Amino acid sequence: MTPSDFIIREIKPQDNAEMAKVIREVLIELGAPKVGTAYEDKATDKMYESYQKEKAGYFVVEYNSIVVGGAGFAQLDNFEGSVCEFQKMYFLPIARGKGLGSKLINFCLNKAKEKGFKQCYLETLPYMKAATTLYRKNGFIDLEEPLGNTGHYSCNVWMLKDL
Repeated sequence: MTPSDFIIREIKPQDNAEMAKVIREVLIELGAPKVGTAYEDKATDKMYESYQKEKAGYFVVEYNSIVVGGAGFAQLDNFEGSVCEFQKMYFLPIARGKGLGSKLINFCLNKAKEKGFKQCYLETLPYMKAATTLYRKNGFIDLEEPLGNTGHYSCNVWMLKDL
């Protein structure tokens, strides 16, 4: 299988259960805490509805009609200014190591820029080494402290990128 076997598209209502399963499977695989992370977010079970806002978007990666990953963006919570938050990027093992992470990051950030955002912020966990390496490779820089207040107190790696 090659990257061209994977399709990036906007999330649909019928993708909710599959995307929630992807998110929780990856968090369990990585040994992430279930509290203070996306595992317990109400949005995880209704991703489509959660991103039906004017300045937000969520996109899934599909392989053979099955959702195998996704990522999105929305206005950064509790923060003034044109900063979005890159959110909930998760891939099942079948979608990893194929350049899809960079492809999806750039796809999302281009959409965020179209919606008027000037910067993109993200939070992750320190032991998600592949993710932090990928984010740095795509132009995110490390911050000393968080921006806004996302409620993800278990995530203590903060990064920012100019769009």
